[in-house]
Amino acid sequence: MARIRIPSAIVILLVMVQTGFLLFMYTRYSSFIPQSKEKPSQAHILILSSWRSGSSFVGQLFSQHPDVFYLMEPAWHVWVTMYQNSAKVLHMAVRDLVRSVFLCDMSVFDAYMPWKRNLSDLFQWAVSRALCSSPACDSFQRTDITSEMACKTLCGRYPFSKVEEACKTYSHVVIKEVRFFDLKVLYPLLTDPSLNLKIIHLVRDPRAVVKSREQSVKALARDNGIVLSTNGTNVEDSKYEVMQEICRSHVQIYETATLKPPSFLKDRYLMVRFEDLVRDPLSEILEMYKFADLSLTPTLKSWIYNITHGQGSGKRKEAFKITSRDAVSVSQAWRNVLSFQKIRKIQEVCKGAINILGYQLLDSEKEQKDLSLDLVLPRRQNQFSWS
Repeated sequence: MARIRIPSAIVILLVMVQTGFLLFMYTRYSSFIPQSKEKPSQAHILILSSWRSGSSFVGQLFSQHPDVFYLMEPAWHVWVTMYQNSAKVLHMAVRDLVRSVFLCDMSVFDAYMPWKRNLSDLFQWAVSRALCSSPACDSFQRTDITSEMACKTLCGRYPFSKVEEACKTYSHVVIKEVRFFDLKVLYPLLTDPSLNLKIIHLVRDPRAVVKSREQSVKALARDNGIVLSTNGTNVEDSKYEVMQEICRSHVQIYETATLKPPSFLKDRYLMVRFEDLVRDPLSEILEMYKFADLSLTPTLKSWIYNITHGQGSGKRKEAFKITSRDAVSVSQAWRNVLSFQKIRKIQEVCKGAINILGYQLLDSEKEQKDLSLDLVLPRRQNQFSWS
Protein backbone atom coordinates (compact mmCIF):
# COMPACT_ATOMS: atom_id res chain seq x y z
CA MET A 1 0.00 0.00 0.00
CA ALA A 2 1.42 3.42 -0.91
CA ARG A 3 2.14 5.70 2.04
CA ILE A 4 0.92 9.27 1.84
CA ARG A 5 3.54 11.79 2.96
CA ILE A 6 2.25 15.14 4.15
CA PRO A 7 4.59 18.13 3.55
CA SER A 8 5.88 19.69 6.78
CA ALA A 9 4.43 23.09 5.84
CA ILE A 10 0.92 21.58 5.74
CA VAL A 11 1.47 19.87 9.10
CA ILE A 12 2.54 23.20 10.66
CA LEU A 13 -0.51 24.94 9.13
CA LEU A 14 -2.86 22.28 10.50
CA VAL A 15 -1.29 22.52 13.96
CA MET A 16 -1.60 26.33 13.93
CA VAL A 17 -5.23 26.19 12.77
CA GLN A 18 -6.10 23.58 15.39
CA THR A 19 -4.42 25.54 18.16
CA GLY A 20 -6.06 28.80 17.09
CA PHE A 21 -9.50 27.16 17.00
CA LEU A 22 -9.05 25.65 20.45
CA LEU A 23 -7.90 29.00 21.89
CA PHE A 24 -10.92 30.72 20.32
CA MET A 25 -13.33 28.13 21.72
CA TYR A 26 -11.73 28.31 25.14
CA THR A 27 -11.92 32.12 25.20
CA ARG A 28 -15.48 32.09 23.84
CA TYR A 29 -16.97 29.62 26.31
CA SER A 30 -14.68 29.40 29.35
CA SER A 31 -16.64 32.08 31.19
CA PHE A 32 -19.71 29.80 31.14
CA ILE A 33 -17.87 26.75 32.50
CA PRO A 34 -17.43 26.35 36.27
CA GLN A 35 -13.72 26.37 37.07
CA SER A 36 -12.50 23.52 39.27
CA LYS A 37 -10.03 24.48 41.97
CA GLU A 38 -8.83 20.91 42.37
CA LYS A 39 -5.41 20.03 41.00
CA PRO A 40 -5.14 17.32 38.31
CA SER A 41 -4.60 13.84 39.72
CA GLN A 42 -1.21 13.50 38.01
CA ALA A 43 1.92 15.58 38.62
CA HIS A 44 3.73 16.82 35.50
CA ILE A 45 7.48 17.50 35.53
CA LEU A 46 9.40 19.00 32.61
CA ILE A 47 13.18 18.56 32.71
CA LEU A 48 14.25 21.53 30.62
CA SER A 49 17.83 21.47 29.37
CA SER A 50 20.07 21.40 26.27
CA TRP A 51 22.04 18.73 24.46
CA ARG A 52 25.03 17.18 26.28
CA SER A 53 24.24 18.79 29.64
CA GLY A 54 23.67 15.66 31.70
CA SER A 55 19.93 15.67 31.03
CA SER A 56 19.81 11.99 30.05
CA PHE A 57 21.32 11.14 33.44
CA VAL A 58 18.79 13.32 35.27
CA GLY A 59 16.05 11.80 33.16
CA GLN A 60 17.07 8.35 34.36
CA LEU A 61 16.91 9.49 37.99
CA PHE A 62 13.20 9.98 37.36
CA SER A 63 12.62 7.20 34.83
CA GLN A 64 13.76 4.48 37.25
CA HIS A 65 11.34 5.66 39.94
CA PRO A 66 8.37 3.25 40.24
CA ASP A 67 5.83 6.13 40.37
CA VAL A 68 7.06 7.84 37.19
CA PHE A 69 6.05 7.55 33.55
CA TYR A 70 8.99 9.04 31.64
CA LEU A 71 9.65 9.96 28.03
CA MET A 72 12.94 11.26 26.66
CA GLU A 73 12.67 14.06 24.10
CA PRO A 74 9.35 13.19 22.43
CA ALA A 75 9.64 16.43 20.42
CA TRP A 76 12.43 14.74 18.43
CA HIS A 77 9.59 13.50 16.21
CA VAL A 78 8.47 17.08 15.52
CA TRP A 79 11.94 18.23 14.56
CA VAL A 80 12.64 15.20 12.35
CA THR A 81 9.37 15.70 10.48
CA MET A 82 9.74 19.50 10.09
CA TYR A 83 13.53 19.81 9.91
CA GLN A 84 13.41 22.59 7.30
CA ASN A 85 11.90 24.97 9.86
CA SER A 86 13.54 26.93 12.66
CA ALA A 87 13.40 26.13 16.37
CA LYS A 88 11.36 29.28 16.97
CA VAL A 89 8.75 28.29 14.36
CA LEU A 90 8.52 24.79 15.84
CA HIS A 91 8.03 25.97 19.44
CA MET A 92 4.24 25.85 19.24
CA ALA A 93 4.12 22.34 17.70
CA VAL A 94 6.61 21.11 20.32
CA ARG A 95 4.56 22.67 23.12
CA ASP A 96 1.34 21.09 21.86
CA LEU A 97 2.96 17.67 21.67
CA VAL A 98 4.39 17.99 25.19
CA ARG A 99 0.97 19.00 26.55
CA SER A 100 -0.69 15.99 24.93
CA VAL A 101 1.94 13.63 26.34
CA PHE A 102 1.46 15.08 29.82
CA LEU A 103 -2.26 14.32 29.44
CA CYS A 104 -1.45 10.78 28.20
CA ASP A 105 -3.00 11.51 24.82
CA MET A 106 -0.60 9.76 22.46
CA SER A 107 -2.75 10.38 19.37
CA VAL A 108 -0.61 13.51 19.00
CA PHE A 109 2.06 11.29 17.39
CA ASP A 110 -0.26 10.49 14.47
CA ALA A 111 1.13 13.47 12.55
CA TYR A 112 4.74 12.39 13.02
CA MET A 113 4.82 8.57 12.96
CA PRO A 114 3.55 5.65 10.83
CA TRP A 115 -0.08 4.75 11.42
CA LYS A 116 0.85 1.17 12.29
CA ARG A 117 3.52 1.37 14.96
CA ASN A 118 5.05 -0.38 17.94
CA LEU A 119 6.78 0.84 21.09
CA SER A 120 10.06 0.70 19.20
CA ASP A 121 8.92 3.48 16.84
CA LEU A 122 9.06 6.00 19.70
CA PHE A 123 12.33 7.90 20.03
CA GLN A 124 14.52 6.47 22.83
CA TRP A 125 11.58 4.42 24.14
CA ALA A 126 13.83 1.81 25.79
CA VAL A 127 15.31 4.29 28.30
CA SER A 128 11.85 4.57 29.86
CA ARG A 129 11.40 2.01 32.64
CA ALA A 130 7.64 2.57 32.37
CA LEU A 131 7.69 1.22 28.79
CA CYS A 132 9.74 -1.79 29.88
CA SER A 133 7.40 -2.88 32.67
CA SER A 134 3.72 -3.69 33.15
CA PRO A 135 1.32 -2.76 31.62
CA ALA A 136 3.49 -1.72 28.63
CA CYS A 137 5.66 -4.86 28.73
CA ASP A 138 5.38 -7.98 30.90
CA SER A 139 9.13 -8.67 31.16
CA PHE A 140 9.86 -6.42 34.17
CA GLN A 141 8.20 -5.24 37.37
CA ARG A 142 7.70 -1.55 38.15
CA THR A 143 10.17 -1.74 41.02
CA ASP A 144 12.93 -3.19 38.80
CA ILE A 145 15.88 -1.12 37.59
CA THR A 146 15.75 -1.69 33.84
CA SER A 147 18.49 -1.44 31.22
CA GLU A 148 18.07 -0.09 27.71
CA MET A 149 19.62 -3.16 26.09
CA ALA A 150 17.42 -5.68 27.91
CA CYS A 151 14.31 -3.62 27.23
CA LYS A 152 15.04 -3.39 23.50
CA THR A 153 15.43 -7.15 23.33
CA LEU A 154 12.23 -8.02 25.19
CA CYS A 155 9.72 -5.21 24.72
CA GLY A 156 10.07 -3.58 21.30
CA ARG A 157 7.28 -5.46 19.54
CA TYR A 158 4.50 -4.44 21.90
CA PRO A 159 1.90 -2.19 20.20
CA PHE A 160 2.18 1.59 20.48
CA SER A 161 -1.20 1.71 22.24
CA LYS A 162 0.63 0.45 25.33
CA VAL A 163 2.28 3.88 25.71
CA GLU A 164 -1.02 5.62 26.48
CA GLU A 165 -2.27 2.69 28.56
CA ALA A 166 0.84 2.75 30.74
CA CYS A 167 0.92 6.54 31.08
CA LYS A 168 -2.53 6.62 32.66
CA THR A 169 -1.48 4.30 35.49
CA TYR A 170 1.23 6.56 36.98
CA SER A 171 1.01 9.42 39.49
CA HIS A 172 3.84 11.37 37.80
CA VAL A 173 4.49 12.07 34.12
CA VAL A 174 8.04 13.32 33.48
CA ILE A 175 9.36 14.57 30.14
CA LYS A 176 12.94 15.49 29.38
CA GLU A 177 13.18 18.01 26.54
CA VAL A 178 15.99 20.00 24.90
CA ARG A 179 13.93 21.80 22.25
CA PHE A 180 12.62 24.82 24.17
CA PHE A 181 14.65 28.03 24.06
CA ASP A 182 12.27 30.47 25.72
CA LEU A 183 10.49 29.99 29.06
CA LYS A 184 7.60 32.22 27.99
CA VAL A 185 6.66 29.64 25.36
CA LEU A 186 5.69 27.41 28.30
CA TYR A 187 3.40 29.96 29.98
CA PRO A 188 0.25 28.44 28.40
CA LEU A 189 1.17 25.08 29.95
CA LEU A 190 1.93 26.63 33.34
CA THR A 191 -1.47 28.33 33.38
CA ASP A 192 -3.38 25.36 31.94
CA PRO A 193 -5.81 24.10 34.63
CA SER A 194 -5.61 20.55 33.26
CA LEU A 195 -1.90 20.41 34.07
CA ASN A 196 0.04 20.38 37.34
CA LEU A 197 3.34 21.42 35.83
CA LYS A 198 6.71 22.04 37.47
CA ILE A 199 9.98 22.76 35.66
CA ILE A 200 13.46 21.51 36.53
CA HIS A 201 15.96 23.63 34.60
CA LEU A 202 19.23 21.71 34.25
CA VAL A 203 22.34 23.66 33.27
CA ARG A 204 26.00 22.77 32.85
CA ASP A 205 29.25 24.68 32.39
CA PRO A 206 29.25 25.62 28.67
CA ARG A 207 32.90 24.60 28.36
CA ALA A 208 32.03 21.09 29.52
CA VAL A 209 29.05 21.04 27.14
CA VAL A 210 31.33 21.83 24.17
CA LYS A 211 33.72 19.03 25.12
CA SER A 212 30.80 16.60 25.20
CA ARG A 213 29.30 17.93 21.96
CA GLU A 214 32.60 17.28 20.19
CA GLN A 215 32.04 13.57 20.84
CA SER A 216 28.71 13.73 18.99
CA VAL A 217 29.28 16.10 16.06
CA LYS A 218 27.43 14.11 13.39
CA ALA A 219 24.53 13.18 15.66
CA LEU A 220 23.88 16.85 16.45
CA ALA A 221 24.32 18.28 12.93
CA ARG A 222 20.63 18.25 11.94
CA ASP A 223 19.48 19.80 15.24
CA ASN A 224 22.18 22.46 14.85
CA GLY A 225 20.70 23.42 11.50
CA ILE A 226 17.25 23.83 13.02
CA VAL A 227 18.63 26.00 15.82
CA LEU A 228 20.38 28.24 13.28
CA SER A 229 17.46 28.24 10.77
CA THR A 230 19.46 26.84 7.84
CA ASN A 231 16.39 25.50 5.99
CA GLY A 232 17.36 21.85 6.42
CA THR A 233 21.13 22.12 6.03
CA ASN A 234 23.22 20.26 8.61
CA VAL A 235 25.71 22.29 10.65
CA GLU A 236 28.74 21.13 12.64
CA ASP A 237 28.97 24.33 14.75
CA SER A 238 32.72 24.86 14.47
CA LYS A 239 32.14 28.58 15.13
CA TYR A 240 30.06 27.90 18.28
CA GLU A 241 27.01 29.69 16.90
CA VAL A 242 24.71 26.98 18.28
CA MET A 243 26.44 27.19 21.65
CA GLN A 244 25.83 30.93 21.64
CA GLU A 245 22.10 30.31 21.13
CA ILE A 246 22.06 27.63 23.83
CA CYS A 247 23.81 29.93 26.31
CA ARG A 248 21.48 32.79 25.44
CA SER A 249 18.45 30.56 26.04
CA HIS A 250 19.70 29.42 29.45
CA VAL A 251 20.18 33.03 30.51
CA GLN A 252 16.69 33.93 29.23
CA ILE A 253 15.05 31.00 31.01
CA TYR A 254 16.86 31.63 34.29
CA GLU A 255 16.30 35.39 34.33
CA THR A 256 12.64 35.05 33.33
CA ALA A 257 12.10 32.62 36.22
CA THR A 258 14.02 34.57 38.86
CA LEU A 259 13.84 38.31 38.08
CA LYS A 260 10.27 39.38 38.96
CA PRO A 261 8.59 36.29 37.48
CA PRO A 262 4.82 35.93 37.11
CA SER A 263 3.03 34.66 40.22
CA PHE A 264 2.08 31.34 38.61
CA LEU A 265 5.78 30.36 38.52
CA LYS A 266 6.09 30.44 42.31
CA ASP A 267 7.36 27.10 43.67
CA ARG A 268 7.24 25.62 40.17
CA TYR A 269 10.78 26.32 38.91
CA LEU A 270 13.99 24.72 40.13
CA MET A 271 17.42 25.35 38.62
CA VAL A 272 19.92 22.51 39.01
CA ARG A 273 23.59 22.63 38.01
CA PHE A 274 25.04 19.37 36.74
CA GLU A 275 28.26 20.02 38.66
CA ASP A 276 26.39 20.30 41.99
CA LEU A 277 24.56 17.09 41.17
CA VAL A 278 27.69 15.02 40.55
CA ARG A 279 29.51 16.42 43.60
CA ASP A 280 26.72 15.66 46.04
CA PRO A 281 24.30 13.33 44.20
CA LEU A 282 22.17 12.25 47.14
CA SER A 283 21.53 15.76 48.44
CA GLU A 284 20.68 17.18 44.99
CA ILE A 285 18.48 14.22 44.07
CA LEU A 286 16.59 14.50 47.35
CA GLU A 287 15.98 18.17 46.56
CA MET A 288 14.66 17.34 43.09
CA TYR A 289 12.47 14.54 44.43
CA LYS A 290 11.07 16.83 47.13
CA PHE A 291 10.30 19.42 44.46
CA ALA A 292 8.50 16.73 42.44
CA ASP A 293 6.74 15.17 45.46
CA LEU A 294 8.59 11.86 45.14
CA SER A 295 10.34 9.68 47.74
CA LEU A 296 13.73 7.99 47.38
CA THR A 297 13.50 4.21 47.64
CA PRO A 298 16.38 2.01 48.96
CA THR A 299 16.69 0.36 45.53
CA LEU A 300 17.05 3.73 43.82
CA LYS A 301 19.54 4.95 46.42
CA SER A 302 21.79 1.94 45.77
CA TRP A 303 21.49 2.33 41.99
CA ILE A 304 22.34 6.04 42.16
CA TYR A 305 25.51 5.31 44.13
CA ASN A 306 26.63 2.68 41.62
CA ILE A 307 25.89 4.85 38.58
CA THR A 308 27.89 7.82 39.94
CA HIS A 309 30.90 5.89 41.31
CA GLY A 310 32.22 4.03 38.28
CA GLN A 311 35.66 4.33 36.68
CA GLY A 312 36.71 7.13 34.35
CA SER A 313 34.65 9.63 32.41
CA GLY A 314 33.18 7.38 29.72
CA LYS A 315 34.18 6.49 26.16
CA ARG A 316 33.26 8.25 22.92
CA LYS A 317 30.92 5.41 21.90
CA GLU A 318 29.08 5.90 25.20
CA ALA A 319 28.26 9.54 24.49
CA PHE A 320 24.50 8.89 24.52
CA LYS A 321 24.55 6.01 27.05
CA ILE A 322 23.89 6.03 30.79
CA THR A 323 26.74 3.90 32.15
CA SER A 324 28.54 3.67 35.48
CA ARG A 325 31.17 6.43 35.53
CA ASP A 326 33.11 8.60 37.93
CA ALA A 327 30.67 11.51 37.77
CA VAL A 328 33.08 14.12 39.18
CA SER A 329 35.69 13.06 36.61
CA VAL A 330 33.09 13.56 33.88
CA SER A 331 32.37 17.10 35.04
CA GLN A 332 36.08 18.09 35.02
CA ALA A 333 37.21 16.25 31.86
CA TRP A 334 37.00 19.35 29.63
CA ARG A 335 39.88 21.00 31.50
CA ASN A 336 42.26 18.25 30.33
CA VAL A 337 40.89 17.91 26.80
CA LEU A 338 40.08 21.35 25.37
CA SER A 339 42.81 23.73 24.25
CA PHE A 340 42.92 27.07 26.01
CA GLN A 341 42.31 28.72 22.63
CA LYS A 342 38.97 26.89 22.39
CA ILE A 343 38.11 27.71 25.97
CA ARG A 344 38.74 31.40 25.35
CA LYS A 345 36.41 31.35 22.31
CA ILE A 346 33.67 29.54 24.25
CA GLN A 347 34.01 32.08 27.06
CA GLU A 348 33.57 34.89 24.54
CA VAL A 349 30.27 33.55 23.17
CA CYS A 350 28.94 32.29 26.53
CA LYS A 351 30.32 34.83 28.98
CA GLY A 352 26.88 35.90 30.19
CA ALA A 353 25.75 32.34 30.90
CA ILE A 354 29.03 31.43 32.63
CA ASN A 355 28.68 34.43 34.95
CA ILE A 356 24.95 34.22 35.66
CA LEU A 357 24.84 30.46 36.21
CA GLY A 358 27.72 30.60 38.67
CA TYR A 359 30.92 29.48 36.95
CA GLN A 360 34.38 31.04 37.05
CA LEU A 361 36.02 32.35 33.89
CA LEU A 362 39.59 31.21 33.13
CA ASP A 363 42.29 33.78 32.39
CA SER A 364 45.16 31.46 31.48
CA GLU A 365 46.17 27.93 30.55
CA LYS A 366 47.85 27.68 33.95
CA GLU A 367 44.50 28.22 35.66
CA GLN A 368 42.91 25.69 33.32
CA LYS A 369 45.33 22.93 34.32
CA ASP A 370 45.20 23.75 38.04
CA LEU A 371 42.40 21.37 39.08
CA SER A 372 42.62 22.62 42.66
CA LEU A 373 41.07 25.87 41.39
CA ASP A 374 37.33 25.40 41.76
CA LEU A 375 35.43 26.92 38.85
CA VAL A 376 31.99 26.17 40.28
CA LEU A 377 30.98 29.07 42.49
CA PRO A 378 28.65 28.70 45.50
CA ARG A 379 24.99 28.85 44.55
CA ARG A 380 23.07 31.99 45.38
CA GLN A 381 20.91 31.49 48.44
CA ASN A 382 18.01 33.55 47.12
CA GLN A 383 17.13 32.51 43.58
CA PHE A 384 13.71 34.15 43.43
CA SER A 385 12.40 37.69 43.51
CA TRP A 386 8.61 37.41 43.32
CA SER A 387 6.60 40.16 41.71
